[in-house]
Amino acid sequence: MAARARAAAPPITGLQTEFEFTLPVGYVDQAGTVHKQGVMRLATAADEILPLRDPRVVANQAYLVVLLLSRVVTRLGSYATLSTGLIERLFSADLAYLQDFYRRINETGHTRVAVTCPSCETKFEVEVGASGEVGGS
Repeated sequence: MAARARAAAPPITGLQTEFEFTLPVGYVDQAGTVHKQGVMRLATAADEILPLRDPRVVANQAYLVVLLLSRVVTRLGSYATLSTGLIERLFSADLAYLQDFYRRINETGHTRVAVTCPSCETKFEVEVGASGEVGGS
């Protein structure tokens, strides 16, 4: 029996790994500056596994989201790196927004959501973009 030659997989094109967002409230730094625009990258397996070993997560499973977001949010306003302390100081509305944004981009690979028009029942997708609002940009 002859071995079958495998065709080389086509290169992946158009893969988006970073997504812009705008926090609903915004992080307020010590100088009173509000930081709302940011970037989150897709999570890797290590991003999800390594924090599980952290003593803060072992002691309190809810802390996992803080560590995870500090790894995948690559920019918030003028901050190029985010510490766990900065994530801890986010308003709860912003933390909830980032958790949902994380889930959306890592489960679907995009920020589109399926919707149905209540009047005509037409189904379509809209972008939940950088503004954090449906149809935002």
